[in-house]
Amino acid sequence: MSFEITILGSSSALPTSKRFPSAHVVNIHERFFLVDCGEGTQIQLRKFKISFAKINHIFITHLHGDHFFGLFGVISSFSLLGRKNDLHIYSPGNLQNKIYSVINKREISFNIFFHRLEHEGNKIIYQSKSIEVSAFPLSHRIETYGFLFKEKQKERNIIKEAINKYNLSIKDILSIKKGNDFITEKGEIIPNHKLSKKPYKSRGFAYCSDTKFKEDIIPYVSEIDVLYHEATFAKDLKDIAEITGHSTSEDAAKIAKKANVKKLIVGHFSTRYKNTDIILQEAKAIFTNTQLANDGDKIIIPLKR
Repeated sequence: MSFEITILGSSSALPTSKRFPSAHVVNIHERFFLVDCGEGTQIQLRKFKISFAKINHIFITHLHGDHFFGLFGVISSFSLLGRKNDLHIYSPGNLQNKIYSVINKREISFNIFFHRLEHEGNKIIYQSKSIEVSAFPLSHRIETYGFLFKEKQKERNIIKEAINKYNLSIKDILSIKKGNDFITEKGEIIPNHKLSKKPYKSRGFAYCSDTKFKEDIIPYVSEIDVLYHEATFAKDLKDIAEITGHSTSEDAAKIAKKANVKKLIVGHFSTRYKNTDIILQEAKAIFTNTQLANDGDKIIIPLKR
């Protein structure tokens, strides 16, 4: 069961020859979700061999251009390719008007459903049988949301040999999968651990860009496997980060440490940094398991019991 994140863009507002603006693809069980869609996202999708046809849900953190200008090209290309599947786009603000001010709605070959985000706290905005996505407010210059992608916790896995050994019925199996023991016709209690195995642990990925240092998000990202948190500036530019509504390397690392996440990815780098090693060093001084985001990086979250 796959759970992978591909980084399509790791720069801040200005693209460079090596870094495109913000965009990530999250692959959970071969369901593909696009998170932010900066300029050039469709080029990166092709470059890193991610099928356009597999993307049915797009999540936009906020309506600054470096996070959604790529939508115009993506939507146009979807239509030129003859797409028929519905597309769902989740974002704050009136994104629908912005899109249709550029693209003629009647020329699109598929339906687009816009889901406006305007809530406090953490709210589930998408779910399937095995996955849920929630959104929570960040602290930026305009209305902005972070996103949390999680697997739903599965029930215990029945041991196949136990079915015949104890002549288990469907009702018995359903009960055992929920963690209950089994009582035979003779009154013998068979403990659950002899009948089933622990399920794999639920995995999760949180995406936080753009935002000031905001401890309010810690409960939402607590214990998560991978946290992506913007680190636009090194710590010496903390004043500029505060003014512009961004975070420093230390800010991102402090959130990761306080939330006890497993791994931190930092990105959204200011183009003033030709070498981002200083950002990595400052973050690792606080939170050791930190990695720099680079376009094309793939982060795999393995299965664990």
